[in-house]
Amino acid sequence: AFQDPHLTTFVCVCIPEFLSIYETERLVQELSKFGIDAHNIVVNQVLFPEKDAEELGEWFEANKNKLPKEAKEICGKMMARKRMQDKYIGQCFDLYGDDFHVVLMPLLDFEVRGVNKLLEFSENLVDPVDLEES
Repeated sequence: AFQDPHLTTFVCVCIPEFLSIYETERLVQELSKFGIDAHNIVVNQVLFPEKDAEELGEWFEANKNKLPKEAKEICGKMMARKRMQDKYIGQCFDLYGDDFHVVLMPLLDFEVRGVNKLLEFSENLVDPVDLEES
């Protein structure tokens, strides 16, 4: 039953960081050895999946002089994190892009607890960000 993709599939969930992508690749290889379908990858906690770091960087450069010092520091850290995430998301699509279904899930400003929040979260799985349209 585990080797029948009509009955069983494994959805790998990772975050856009080196170790998580590396461990996901190891998991996909191990599952493949046993003939278990694992052609779905969810990349969770992505900062602004509909924008790339370059777009956000342009906004930050154009507006940082208007921001208070603390906001500049916060935005600077966010930009560093976004650049890092974009790098690993790119690697993820290089590894899996053609043969896998890869979905980017946004970093949320709330914890997913309870039916209503779970329904809201699941909408991103059913109707993910279209990177081609963004």
